[in-house]
Amino acid sequence: MPRYDFRCRACGSTFELTRPMSASGDPAACPEGHTDTVKLLSTVAMTGNASAPSGGGGGGCCGGGCCS
Repeated sequence: MPRYDFRCRACGSTFELTRPMSASGDPAACPEGHTDTVKLLSTVAMTGNASAPSGGGGGGCCGGGCCS
């Protein structure tokens, strides 16, 4: 289940809730009980050992040599 970050406009606390995507837009009360909250834009952090594909002369403008 995805986690959503919220910020309380009354006290300024930031908190997260785990809820189904179908409830992502539902109102959320902060841990202090205030109801004036806003959902924050979350970023996804990915870690790993992946690298960009090598040139190899394959298609696309930037990989196919059509840019002079």
